[in-house]
Amino acid sequence: MNLAYTDEHLMVRDTIRDFAQAELAPGVAERDEKEIVPIEALKKLGELGFMGITVPVENGGAGLDMISYAIAIEEIARVDASCAIIVSVHNSLVGYPLEKFATPEQKECILKPLASGQTIGAFALTEAGAGSDAGAMKTTVIRDGDYYILNGAKNFISTGATCNVMLVIALTDPSKGPKGASAFIVEKGTPGFNVGKKEHKMGIRGSDCVEICFSDCRVPVANRLGEEGAGFKIALTALNSGRVGVACQALGIAQACYEESVKYSKERVQFGQPIAAFQATRFKIARMATEIDAGRWLVYSACHKKDKDEPFIKEAAMAKLYCSELAVRTALEAVQIHGGYGYIKEYPVERFLRDSKITTIYEGTNEIMHLVIAEQVMGR
Repeated sequence: MNLAYTDEHLMVRDTIRDFAQAELAPGVAERDEKEIVPIEALKKLGELGFMGITVPVENGGAGLDMISYAIAIEEIARVDASCAIIVSVHNSLVGYPLEKFATPEQKECILKPLASGQTIGAFALTEAGAGSDAGAMKTTVIRDGDYYILNGAKNFISTGATCNVMLVIALTDPSKGPKGASAFIVEKGTPGFNVGKKEHKMGIRGSDCVEICFSDCRVPVANRLGEEGAGFKIALTALNSGRVGVACQALGIAQACYEESVKYSKERVQFGQPIAAFQATRFKIARMATEIDAGRWLVYSACHKKDKDEPFIKEAAMAKLYCSELAVRTALEAVQIHGGYGYIKEYPVERFLRDSKITTIYEGTNEIMHLVIAEQVMGR
């Protein structure tokens, strides 16, 4: 596997790095404090092609490979993990399944505006009683002529208040359990589509997270994605892709922690010399650098498989498991290196620590990742 960056990869990295520093960095602390979604930045990211990174050009996207996608999410997360997860959900959990399962008409009407950033997508699977056990969902849809009637509630929906369209997984035949689930694209503003309680989170506070309630919400049959009963397959396809995005987000957080730790350790003087001179500090930073490089190889391995249209379930789960735990571990060490200053909001490592934890939870908890990996290497 050749993982050398191409000229195109370097161009993507430089473009998104400059953008993140110019457009995201100046207000990131305020957005975190006040729970503000970077709407204007998302519009600009759409104009630059980053809201449809791997979507083919004919469907309105940039037509780039998965390494480019990984670079983009990591670079955004180095500055603003909240923005990174919005872009990741949009690309991985909505754009990718549409690319895989949408009809030509759906690609024209729904995927193209998403890929160009004209609209923002969200993904709705989780419910109050159906988290890791997604098969326990209760939200239902009943066919009524040319429409489906959608009823139920979805919880912890990232970008749920900001989005324009939402990929919703619901039961068309509850008697079949997960095999009775179907997928639908529901447009915000449809009668019966109601944004409920907003969650106030520990981290990634610049990404809204809400409850969505559906009350006799009429969804056109034309908005069903795939066949009836294919919803769980579509959801797992989306989540598998989303795990690569979360791994990239976690990697970006870890990289930012590492860079801030190197910078601070060279500036902070104790006992007459920079703390970078102390073995305890140097060993922490050496461990960070090594593990970040290892995590990046796991991410790129999953990307390489996906680009070749090969199964990447194991690689995605491994990357998500390793990089998310790496992000938490590196953030903790960064706070420790900063000492008391790492515990106050004046220094960004405090935010990095709060942002890191969610990466071990969403797109499948790390407990579920262990199960997925074990099944892939050992069988059921």
